[in-house]
Amino acid sequence: MANAVAAFFDRRLDGRATPLAVGDLIAVALLFSAGTVHHNGLDFVTANPGYLLAAIAPFLLGWIVAAPLLGAYAPGAAESAKAAVPLALRSWLLADAIALGIRAMPFTHGGVQLSFALVSLGVGLVGLALWRIAFFKLR
Repeated sequence: MANAVAAFFDRRLDGRATPLAVGDLIAVALLFSAGTVHHNGLDFVTANPGYLLAAIAPFLLGWIVAAPLLGAYAPGAAESAKAAVPLALRSWLLADAIALGIRAMPFTHGGVQLSFALVSLGVGLVGLALWRIAFFKLR
């Protein structure tokens, strides 16, 4: 069983994609931090840093779970935007679903409205695509 798990992740994780992984996490954190500040104001967010962390944590957790499972860092992901962007987009579909599921739990704040679900899906898809395209253009 342990060998099967190791083989599964060997096909989905490539060390050369580490810069992408770091950038993806930063991009997700920045995107959802910007939304939180936009909706609550900078004064509120700086006075309540735990609120910001609670707002972005479900999306970071969703990404951390979904990206390796769906191959966002698979061999070849770090070779070109043509390879990297679709891998990120399909991973975001699951990551966003995980994040929205977490937000729907009674112990979290925010909840899940249809408009928020659509915005979080779109923001993640566009933000990750733009980040990954920029990564390869600037490299």
